[in-house]
Amino acid sequence: MAAADQKPLGSGFHAKSEPHEILAGIDLTGKTAIVTGGYSGIGLETTRALAGAGATVIVPVRDPAKAKENLATVDGNVSSAKMDLADLVSVRDFAASVADDVDALDLLINNAGIMACPLERVGPGWESQFGVNHMGHFALTKALMPSLEKAVAPRVVALSSVAHRRNGISWDDIQFEKNEYQKWVAYAQAKSANALFANALSRRMQGFGGRAFSVHPGGIFTPLQRHLPIEEQVELGWLNKDGTVPPMVAEIFKTPAQGCTTSLWAATSPLLNDMPGVYCEDGDVAQLMGEDSLPYQHCAPHITVDEDAERLWEISETLLAAA
Repeated sequence: MAAADQKPLGSGFHAKSEPHEILAGIDLTGKTAIVTGGYSGIGLETTRALAGAGATVIVPVRDPAKAKENLATVDGNVSSAKMDLADLVSVRDFAASVADDVDALDLLINNAGIMACPLERVGPGWESQFGVNHMGHFALTKALMPSLEKAVAPRVVALSSVAHRRNGISWDDIQFEKNEYQKWVAYAQAKSANALFANALSRRMQGFGGRAFSVHPGGIFTPLQRHLPIEEQVELGWLNKDGTVPPMVAEIFKTPAQGCTTSLWAATSPLLNDMPGVYCEDGDVAQLMGEDSLPYQHCAPHITVDEDAERLWEISETLLAAA
């Protein structure tokens, strides 16, 4: 991947395209997909759209009761199994169950995540946003690679965020063991990690015809904001003091259904066949950011550096081996 690859392809889609537009004419019958976090927010809409296009969708769930209620609203071939991205044993058990139950895995949508939460430690002491958003998905994807290798042209989609623009990887203190924890710095690091992961993974999938991409779903009100008090959302400009949404925010923000469309596009578009590892937004490849870029759009150069993607992959391998 090169920074020069980060430019729109003219897909014809836009920020508020709907799932049925993205998947028009696409038949996923016979395909198997996994959507992490696929029972809430944009993940639920991703599951709904893929199942509606004929895919068999498996949803790993941390909260079975909530998943049962939400997935009951989805038509199609959808099943769930217990998994918690913060628990590597459950991740490996889930991947083993998939290997036993399906012949091949065509699509893996690494959708689940946490945002701007207080400092917590997961696994062997990993900072939780890095541990859940990146390392949990890293472990899951690694464990599912044999199933991906059996598919024809499989794809992995990693949900990043425009928040990656704030900062990259804190190479000398990834787990905030030396420096004071800052929740937004940690979130930006995790989202940069998701994009770099897709960059490195795509090279590892090319040998069997696979591709990986990262996406920014857009601004959407979902349970992802559960750690943010109303006061902070007001300070960020997302809400008015009375809890209503300012007109300018309403114009920019997407519905949960619109928020899943870039994931769907990255998972299915033939335009991306020769674009491994790129970062996408609004149903197209994202533009490399420049002086005229608005704060909520485009791709920062630091997630396009192959050497950094490989460095993070090696660090992640070491962390996983020691866990």
